Amino acid sequence: MADRRYRAAEAAALRVEPLGELTAIFDRRSMQTHLVVAPMPEILAALASSPCNAATLAARLADRFDLDGEGDATAILAARLAELAAMGLVEPA
Repeated sequence: MADRRYRAAEAAALRVEPLGELTAIFDRRSMQTHLVVAPMPEILAALASSPCNAATLAARLADRFDLDGEGDATAILAARLAELAAMGLVEPA
């Protein structure tokens, strides 16, 4: 599923508050609060500009997280995208 494209929820739907190492994300649509760690908030921010798949996301995040943009990074980001989708914070594009 690494080639599946995802889009982030609309910015107005989420309230994102950094709490030290954690980030609280309140989803106004579901009224749920999610506590996440990096790179989840960074993934949401990277998806804000336009939908993408895990490989494109790895390229967007490569400089910030010293990723190679291929292989393991893409597989790991595909798994994180699936987790964010399960939480309802991203959806297939």
